[in-house]
Amino acid sequence: MSASCIFCRIASKEVPSAIVYENEDLLAFRDLSPQAPTHILVIPKRHVASLDDLGAADDALLGSMLLAAKHVATEAGLARGYRIVTNCGPDAGQSVAHLHLHVLGGRPMSWPPG
Repeated sequence: MSASCIFCRIASKEVPSAIVYENEDLLAFRDLSPQAPTHILVIPKRHVASLDDLGAADDALLGSMLLAAKHVATEAGLARGYRIVTNCGPDAGQSVAHLHLHVLGGRPMSWPPG
């Protein structure tokens, strides 16, 4: 945990959030600045700055994150489709240095996204 990281503070429940899913390793909560009708963030409870900081030993964590994203999308009623996004670094739009997946849905998505 990083005391200065807002997502670590959310994971430790020091900062309240609208939690939609939780297990031993992960937390999913509604984004405060939604970019779609449904916008949920899936984070590991341990501090990881970005995807670039993971290695082969983290394959189980990544798999769990993707399955949690699928679960929250299903629970949110996104049967027509959803998008999962992660940003790595400031040029990609990462504004919080804690690995997170965005689960976006509830409207048609265009391509390319950026």
